[in-house]
Amino acid sequence: MNYRKMGRTGLNISEISLGSWLTYGNSTDKEIATKVIDTAYSLGINYFDTANVYANGKAEVIVGEALKKYPRESYVLATKAFWPMGTGPNDKGLSRKHVFEQVHASLKRLNVNYIDLFYCHRYDPETPLEETLRTIDDLLRQGKILYVGVSEWTATQMAQALHIADRYLLDRIVVNQPQYSMLYRYIEEEVIPFGEKNGISQVVFSPLAQGVLTGKYKPGGNIPSDSRAADPNSNMFMDNLLKEEKLLKVEKLKTLADELGISLSQLAIAWVLRHPNISSALIGASKPEQVEENVKASGIKLSDEVLDKIEAILE
Repeated sequence: MNYRKMGRTGLNISEISLGSWLTYGNSTDKEIATKVIDTAYSLGINYFDTANVYANGKAEVIVGEALKKYPRESYVLATKAFWPMGTGPNDKGLSRKHVFEQVHASLKRLNVNYIDLFYCHRYDPETPLEETLRTIDDLLRQGKILYVGVSEWTATQMAQALHIADRYLLDRIVVNQPQYSMLYRYIEEEVIPFGEKNGISQVVFSPLAQGVLTGKYKPGGNIPSDSRAADPNSNMFMDNLLKEEKLLKVEKLKTLADELGISLSQLAIAWVLRHPNISSALIGASKPEQVEENVKASGIKLSDEVLDKIEAILE
């Protein structure tokens, strides 16, 4: 496993990281989830990502219990807050009250004394940004979180946050967590250039486009019964990814991967990691074997010729 710095910090995180969105507490039971986490840890993954809203807190409990056997200093633990955790008027967003309460609730569910990385899970237009950043800075100074990140923020929103942080001498954002894959590339235009300029790295989720870039979905509309796309608990964002023209591109990418002697998933992850501003590719896994295959993408260097072929396929 190779490691990269997170933003302009001294923190080293594994090029491949393990997430828990749509899996732990939902489609994957506790025993299997623990085996997946154990496999990831044994293969050098040191960054484990979750969120308060995943399975309404159950994912945090499973992740915390699975990691408890390992030295706390040996792994990096990330969680998030923004989405509703209840029906009350203050049970969502990035207000001082909600962030303060959710960080403490996450610490309890994860059964740890501190969170390495806390993400603002989305931008909150209803809360003054200064309020959110001051709250996070207070928690940083208390040692309850160590680094601050955001997820799916635009370059403009991150610029506003940096301006406020610099003005009031608050800790800066060091990482953004956007979606990024061969089939979803919007961050290349503004987010990555902004991150490069301002010391904000990307930890990208869905590098395999929710499993589409494993090659399991074929043109023609036949969906495997044991796949994510067949599970109503986890397929709610997949319609656009399963369009015929995209699946035809995936077929061509699979042929290229075969020529290189690697799996399509390894090709897709290596392609994501070609960019130095990306610190880690965040994978999901419901089986240990999936982790074993995907970690092999760490260290694969794609030649300019291969990258040109990929661009030609993706158009």
